[in-house]
Amino acid sequence: MSAKDLLIQLADGAFHSGETLATQYGVSRTAIWKQVTLLEKLGLEINRVRGRGYQIEGGLDLLSESVIRDTLGADAAALLTQFDIHQSIDSTNAQLRRQDAAIAGASVCLAESQSAGRGRRGRFWVSPFASSIYLSVAWRFQGGAEVLEGLSLAAGVLVCDALRDLGVENLSLKWPNDIYLDGRKLAGILVEMSGDFSGPCDVVIGVGINVQLPAYVTDQIEQPWSDLRSFADGSFSRSLLAGKLLNRLLPALAVYEQQGFAMWRERWQSLDAFANRSVIVDNSGQRLAGQAEGVDERGALLLRTSTGVQSIHGGEVSLRLQEASS
Repeated sequence: MSAKDLLIQLADGAFHSGETLATQYGVSRTAIWKQVTLLEKLGLEINRVRGRGYQIEGGLDLLSESVIRDTLGADAAALLTQFDIHQSIDSTNAQLRRQDAAIAGASVCLAESQSAGRGRRGRFWVSPFASSIYLSVAWRFQGGAEVLEGLSLAAGVLVCDALRDLGVENLSLKWPNDIYLDGRKLAGILVEMSGDFSGPCDVVIGVGINVQLPAYVTDQIEQPWSDLRSFADGSFSRSLLAGKLLNRLLPALAVYEQQGFAMWRERWQSLDAFANRSVIVDNSGQRLAGQAEGVDERGALLLRTSTGVQSIHGGEVSLRLQEASS
């Protein structure tokens, strides 16, 4: 047996005796104990009670490839070229960047946990086991990076669409790539590109969504945060959410090269969390204060300052409200 086999058993939240498990898998009770220890190293809290066995209190919502695939519409399913779910990995984005991009269609990577999950500007993305969505999609564009401006903003709109498909409301977007729920950060997007500026370009889009964060990790988060606890508690599974995300992302990637950000600009602005508010932009150490006035057709932030409206492009840029302390 493997730790994965044992994990599937314990995911139901019930107690399982070491003796029964050993008999079921034809191994010793010591072997079961060793596999439990391996699971604990992933950050899982496993109750060990003499006479009752092992238990993961509350159970786990493990990712299911069959549920994800069954959720896909025909157009998204036709675009899915490669699909992998990992139990634990350094980063889903990093995994896809190590692989050769599919010549056509999408390569998709999900993980139950990440040891080196990343957000923008090199920040650590808290990635506890089976508690959130860690999903990356790789796609090859032929027209080069210059046709992909605004892609991370469009991805934000698509993530909101997928969440709304499951009944989640009160969503908003913070330029350039954060998704808020009730004014607190729920999700983030990391877009990484490699290749020719005007030729074939490989893009990896990483999406992290807080679903049910355990208490022991929340003190690692350095800003107001939210998760889908009230929606995910029996309302839908992480697998269903992953399928809904792919249903939105894959067809959009197939047409983005031809349509660009213009198709999503109006919808992004309708979700803009900072629209017409006083903000401070930190652009590689240079700070600008002004009023946020949405984004242009290329996805650049429009900032009205004392000298006029300036266009702020992505990169090592952070944005916050003037009255907030960041």
